[in-house]
Amino acid sequence: MASAALGLTTAASWGAGDFCGGLATKRANVHGVVIGAHASGAVVFLALALVSREPVPPFANLAACGAAGLFGALGLLALYRALAMGRMGIAAPVSGVLSAAVPVVAGAVLEGRPGAVRLIGFALAVMAVWLVSRSDDGTFCAADLGLPVAAGLGFGLFIVIIGRASAGGVFWPLVAARVASLSALSLVARLSRQRLLPARGLTLVVLAGLLDGAGNAFVVLAAQAGRLDVAGVLCSLYPATTVILAWVFLRERISRWQFAGLMLALSAIVMITLP
Repeated sequence: MASAALGLTTAASWGAGDFCGGLATKRANVHGVVIGAHASGAVVFLALALVSREPVPPFANLAACGAAGLFGALGLLALYRALAMGRMGIAAPVSGVLSAAVPVVAGAVLEGRPGAVRLIGFALAVMAVWLVSRSDDGTFCAADLGLPVAAGLGFGLFIVIIGRASAGGVFWPLVAARVASLSALSLVARLSRQRLLPARGLTLVVLAGLLDGAGNAFVVLAAQAGRLDVAGVLCSLYPATTVILAWVFLRERISRWQFAGLMLALSAIVMITLP
């Protein structure tokens, strides 16, 4: 239950962070938004690591967490670009299917096959994300799926690697992930002659970074508290948060398919969290 609660908290934080990040990219350069968001999260994690006096994990674990950070940063960059190019209620959920599937496969390989009821819950969760991601006519343009698919793979690999490599810590692993992602993103921004920090929308950028960072901390705790696949699947329900926020604040209409997906997600949560 602890892993499930933390996974759902991650979904809420990530979904809200994606909403703020998507809004910010409509006003500023996507590279600057991601770098600014990650920088704000890195400062908070470093301060918390020092204040809490958390032990520093072995170098091998920190290196693996750095690799996780690279995958997560590339996924976030792809998602923010997709959000800026299309409707927020459609672009974000597509990535959730793969970000849920990757931890399920990894969990089955590393921790053994879950029970039948939980497996059905996993399947319902993936179906829920897919339904929420449908456009009004239920179709996708294949050209529009590239960025969300890349984002989903990046997020899924981040969840798997950071959950396995955190070595019982929280803040130092996330500092390592942030340092790696910031280094790579800054290099990409420089090579493409993009701004390192956004010129506008700084409040939204910082808020996106704090929400995304909080979600990352919760996903580490969720993976440590229980099975990796449970944490990963519930974390991957973050698109539902983005859709609801887009409906509330941007007046984006929720279609009947998206509503069905939200209801299916609730059923999946119940099945996944059954003892």
